[in-house]
Amino acid sequence: MKKTALITSVILFFSLMMGSFSADAQGPWVMIGKKKVNYGPDYDEMIVTSIRGDFKAIKIRVTKAAVNMHRCVIVFGNGTKQEVELRKNFAPGSESRVIDLNGHDRVIKKIKFWYDTKNRSRKRGTVTVFAKP
Repeated sequence: MKKTALITSVILFFSLMMGSFSADAQGPWVMIGKKKVNYGPDYDEMIVTSIRGDFKAIKIRVTKAAVNMHRCVIVFGNGTKQEVELRKNFAPGSESRVIDLNGHDRVIKKIKFWYDTKNRSRKRGTVTVFAKP
């Protein structure tokens, strides 16, 4: 009886510990910008003010209509840039992988996007960027 209670307690303890590690790994995401995309091939800049903070990673979510993303360049507050390969067709409701940000000064000034939309329904997709502090 005592052995069963001990084993149950140990399993419960490790289950709770693993749950807290996975919650920390995902952490809170903050929306830092949203842009409605145009039809056809295009280039857009999403301005992000340095007031919003220092970030470790970003992810991109597309809603309302499909967007074919070709390229993304993140411009930091200190002027350095990070090129991100995104050759992906985002379906409505999908999001990118988590993109880790390089360097120490990770205050994002703006994000540049190159994309095209192939949409017969004439809906305009929305690109939303989330960042992890």
